Amino acid sequence: MAKAKTKEATTSVYGAGPKSQVIEQHTLTIMVNNEPGVLAKVIGLFSARGYNIESLTVAETDHDKNISRITIVASGTPAVIEQIQHQLERLVPVHKVTDLTVAGDHVSRELGLFKVCGTGEHRIEALRIAEIFGANVVDSTLESFIFELTGKPDKIDAFVDLMRPLGLVNVSRSGSCAMMRGTIVL
Repeated sequence: MAKAKTKEATTSVYGAGPKSQVIEQHTLTIMVNNEPGVLAKVIGLFSARGYNIESLTVAETDHDKNISRITIVASGTPAVIEQIQHQLERLVPVHKVTDLTVAGDHVSRELGLFKVCGTGEHRIEALRIAEIFGANVVDSTLESFIFELTGKPDKIDAFVDLMRPLGLVNVSRSGSCAMMRGTIVL
């Protein structure tokens, strides 16, 4: 009679290997001095370490105190995002770094401008879709429209996907702007 093969569980003498970590997208806000070279320092930190920036917006938020707010959307493992945050906090012109994704409920929006060229049915369909999405027509010619749309990045992506076959020829996106909900002030 043939012996049935059994598979023995083998364990490593080194213990369990590292668990694969999920790549997450995080929104970071960085309050900085509004002075020349600050953005270059922040971006330099990302590029020197091979971190990718998926979205970037910068604007002065307090003219009297000369403070600007940088909003960056970056992806990485939780450990990488935490490392980015700590490295940003060590930069001299940085006042405060907040990971909005971890801090709690926040609102994140993006602005997009979209040029759609076409005539006939494509033109009519582009107007219908724009109305459904709540997009504004900010420029119109006999052969083109420029639509303005604000919303979550997913909404902007969906709008682009629907406009592409209707004659989408140009897209300009602002990048994410984000803010904590409620009474929390950063």
